[in-house]
Amino acid sequence: MGWFRERGPGGGADTGGSADPRHRVVSVLRAADGRSAGAGVVLTRDHLLTCAHVVNDALGKGAFEAARPDGAVLEVRLRGPAGQVTGEARVIHWLPPRRLDGGEGPPGPGELEWAGDLAVLRFSLAEPSPGQRPAGAPVPEFRAMCVGQAVRAWHGSAHGGTFAEVRVRSCDGRVGYLDGALSGMAIGPGYSGGPLWSDAEDAVVGLVAAALLPPLDPVTGRPLPYEAGHPTRRSWGIPWQRIEDELRAAGAGALLARSEPDGAPADPAEGVLADLLAGVFPTPVSRGEFARAVAERCGLGHPARPPAPTTEEFARVLVTEERALAALTEALRSRDPAAVESLLKAGRLSPVPRLLSPREHERLRSLLDAVPGPVAEQLPEAVRAALPMAAGLPHGTVPDGELLGYLEQLTGDSRSGPSEQRVPGLLRAVEFVAVLCPAPERARLRLWADGVAARLGIPTGSLRERRADAEEWARGRARRGAPPRLLVHLATVGADAFRLRLWCDDGTGGGLHRTDTGPDRDRTAAEAAREVLRELARLCRTDPDAGRPVVEVLVDRDGLEIPVDEWEFTEPGGLVPGVLGAEYALVVHCPELLRRNERFLSDWRHRWDRLESAAPLRLTGATQVREVYGMLLERRDAARVSVEVPAPVRREVVQVCLAMGVPVVLWDRAAAQDASPAVRQVAGAPARALPEQVRSYRAKTLHHPSDHTGRPVLAWADPDRALPELQLSEPTEAP
Repeated sequence: MGWFRERGPGGGADTGGSADPRHRVVSVLRAADGRSAGAGVVLTRDHLLTCAHVVNDALGKGAFEAARPDGAVLEVRLRGPAGQVTGEARVIHWLPPRRLDGGEGPPGPGELEWAGDLAVLRFSLAEPSPGQRPAGAPVPEFRAMCVGQAVRAWHGSAHGGTFAEVRVRSCDGRVGYLDGALSGMAIGPGYSGGPLWSDAEDAVVGLVAAALLPPLDPVTGRPLPYEAGHPTRRSWGIPWQRIEDELRAAGAGALLARSEPDGAPADPAEGVLADLLAGVFPTPVSRGEFARAVAERCGLGHPARPPAPTTEEFARVLVTEERALAALTEALRSRDPAAVESLLKAGRLSPVPRLLSPREHERLRSLLDAVPGPVAEQLPEAVRAALPMAAGLPHGTVPDGELLGYLEQLTGDSRSGPSEQRVPGLLRAVEFVAVLCPAPERARLRLWADGVAARLGIPTGSLRERRADAEEWARGRARRGAPPRLLVHLATVGADAFRLRLWCDDGTGGGLHRTDTGPDRDRTAAEAAREVLRELARLCRTDPDAGRPVVEVLVDRDGLEIPVDEWEFTEPGGLVPGVLGAEYALVVHCPELLRRNERFLSDWRHRWDRLESAAPLRLTGATQVREVYGMLLERRDAARVSVEVPAPVRREVVQVCLAMGVPVVLWDRAAAQDASPAVRQVAGAPARALPEQVRSYRAKTLHHPSDHTGRPVLAWADPDRALPELQLSEPTEAP
């Protein structure tokens, strides 16, 4: 790269001369004991390459296990000139070992060669301590393996004394056999996956795959005494040419991109950028100032002399380092906005430059990582709503690197006119994500978007228009998210006698409609269930596309434990029973408690607005009412509480939560002790999924009663949905 020097993982840069090739070795550690399972090699600044059987070993699986380890997090370690640094890695490309002859299944016992056996992992390293230079080495070059090359390998621990020197004795492009001299270290267990380094080529030419070890004694398991026919220091590796072919076939070709060799066609933007840079920075002093700024932002090294790159070298780095152009415009925006606009236009001629500078990218990642878990689950929905015309949108959470990379490639969001500055799709997506977040996170994401838009020269009004679109989407989403419901006002008048009133709410904002339940009279639980089921059936017939209604039972404080969810009725001669809480999501609501404690009405609204972002609060053990009072005063954002306290105090604890404006409270009325498997099984669901999760559990009590002994109750108080006037004034008044 000329004046600019390559960087390594963790931001380390080559400040002169070739780095120790051992620093390209990545240790892959076992999950069980933290010891090295094998090695890998730095492939890009964010990716490493190793053998699939090394990953399997690290996870405690069989060497030839074919299943992709989705979700597995491996610990890795990298040694650099300043020491070692650890990090985490996840598999993104998986090519398990397979038979070399193309047959089905993994290699068989005793097979000496196989195909595949490659894994690409995305990794991130821990931040170094203040003042410490990051560990790292330049990303190595890769060259084809050929017969006669002298190569070096290291144990997965990457200790300096573990190097083994061997020579390529045969190579057919698929397998390269290596022989070592009878001195020094020999390739053996723990070397797999590590790079085969050629000093002559100054490059990696393959990976260590396996060692041919002497036969073992079938009784003791130890190597038999050496005989002339036994292999001696022979191993084999996977040649780079095969690795390259297999990775490209697996869709990982983009990770193999390297700078074009001399004489290759230049990037179409390179010449235009060089001409622009000559005009923007007419002197070496100004050019050097901004070249150093780009190097610092991108983690590149540079020499002390000459003090500045040539315009050609500067242009070259802008089309080889994907965030260099954004870093330059970030540093230049306040000084020369017109030059920034010209540079960005020229950069669009190249496929390399990314939208965000390194600082912007890292800031966005940190902001998205800080989004509360319940909100993070909704981010894919927000991105798809922001960009409905984007084809092939990856399914994943926004913080995922693959999705962010995809969004950066979208040059516009299809809303800009021909003469307008296009608003990148990523900025529109961030605006839609922001409206789901609590106020602090929303403000930070919007400030970030404002900063990127200012650097790109996007008019403020254009971004505000996308912000307004996002707010309108959020309002419509809230309206659409309200399911139809049947309100059941229940008053107890005897041991098995109840007064009943019903109202329908179709969820469209049209208000409540009183339902005629016939002559007013006392009803048994079964008779009340019949009236409720009949009205629910009518609602389902009226709008079958609206989904099943939610049953909201309005009770006074003494009615919270009534087992309405267990009420059932079967029509005479009917075949199918009707159990209210198993067929329909059924929740309880006690307006009386809030009305008697009006000082908490504002808390009710405050908590509800944070229903999807606030962390759940779990009350356990011998919790007393005064403790609950203090906890809820401390945590005014708590919007959902699960109560697992002993039965004697459970009723009061639940009522305190409801009286203090907690809109969602979950408990188990059948639990004799404080622990409730039913509550724990249900409580992990997203907030708005809780009614359906509780209904599902109730259904399981019918066909697996011995495994589902709980009787979960869910109190649900949505301040945005109307209640009957009578309920608000006289909750227990008879009609």
